[in-house]
Amino acid sequence: MNGNPSCVAFIPARSGSKRVKDKNIRLLSGHPLLAYSIRSAIDSGVFDSVIVATDSQDYAAIARHYGAEVPFLRPMEISGDTSPDIAWVSYALMTLASADRTFDAFSILRPTSPFRKSETIRRAWTEFLAETGTDSLRAVEKCNQHPGKMWVVRGRRMHPLLPMGPAEQPWHSSQYAALPVVYVQNASLEIAWSRVAMDGGTIAGEVLMPFFTEGDEGLDVNTEEDWWYVNHLMNHGDATLPPITMPAFGAQP
Repeated sequence: MNGNPSCVAFIPARSGSKRVKDKNIRLLSGHPLLAYSIRSAIDSGVFDSVIVATDSQDYAAIARHYGAEVPFLRPMEISGDTSPDIAWVSYALMTLASADRTFDAFSILRPTSPFRKSETIRRAWTEFLAETGTDSLRAVEKCNQHPGKMWVVRGRRMHPLLPMGPAEQPWHSSQYAALPVVYVQNASLEIAWSRVAMDGGTIAGEVLMPFFTEGDEGLDVNTEEDWWYVNHLMNHGDATLPPITMPAFGAQP
């Protein structure tokens, strides 16, 4: 770590996904989805520990195969599809602290962003450390659908979601190129100081800095359409997964 603050990687992998059953361990190019986040985290050299936060013993076995720790299982009450991130992050930090394992910072690396590379993580960590006065860093990319062209419908009337811009040329009647640049967060990564979660009760805090993902780094895999799309991109050489050199989980020797 060369004197840098300590940081733990959290890879959340609950077992109850509904849109795609068991998506966190579904195979992508021969390995379970969460394997790519584990290996990119380990290969980055940024983290003192790489921990998979799961509620499943089966997921835990897969995680350990790829080199992650699973020192605890997430309780059922913080593993539902509406459970806020702060619940399991606080639980993880407190559980680790009770075992005399404390970290200055934490990062959330979601398995549904398998194209995040070890170089991506190193770049984000370097940018985070170089900035002062921030609570957290979050990955963002330019939005494809601009909120300036979005509407709220109430009965038989529509109202602009963002009633901004000049009256003579409202945003909803402007070309995309003429609109202010707006960014949307993606699932690639988040980094925050541990105090933000432990003292502030949030994973982001109040002062956030952007991390601009490039190319395929922010690709998210959540639906069946997403699976088709990323496979299409890989088949055409437009997206590449982090390398995994170890045998696939369950492979025969």
